Amino acid sequence: MIILFLFGACLCQAQGLIGTWQQTDEKTCFQSQFEESSTEKELSAAKGASRTGVAKIIKFDAKGNGEEGIFSTGKKKGSGMTAFKYSVKDRELQLLDKKSGIITQRFIIDDVSASTLVIHNAMRDCEVRTFSRVK
Repeated sequence: MIILFLFGACLCQAQGLIGTWQQTDEKTCFQSQFEESSTEKELSAAKGASRTGVAKIIKFDAKGNGEEGIFSTGKKKGSGMTAFKYSVKDRELQLLDKKSGIITQRFIIDDVSASTLVIHNAMRDCEVRTFSRVK
């Protein structure tokens, strides 16, 4: 009974990942250690208003394949697209090399919902990436 519950929880997380996600926030270890002052927050808000339409996208499909890259406004295809395979074990998301199957990156899934995905690097807890569902 417990094994079925754990398998179901793992399967639900993997199914929750399926789709296209746009990165909305990324914190490095350095950024996580220091809190922004009010001046820095104001400058960040002003800087964000002048940015061009560029988005970092990551896609997961139901067959265990994924793709990550950068998309610009008005472009149908992304640049620097990297294809990979993925697997989810417990709360760990493993990105695998498409040809060899070797683990290239490991993340811990902090939160996955219908609209939000939050992961952090398995080796460095302070590196957090936040995504919003696009499709």
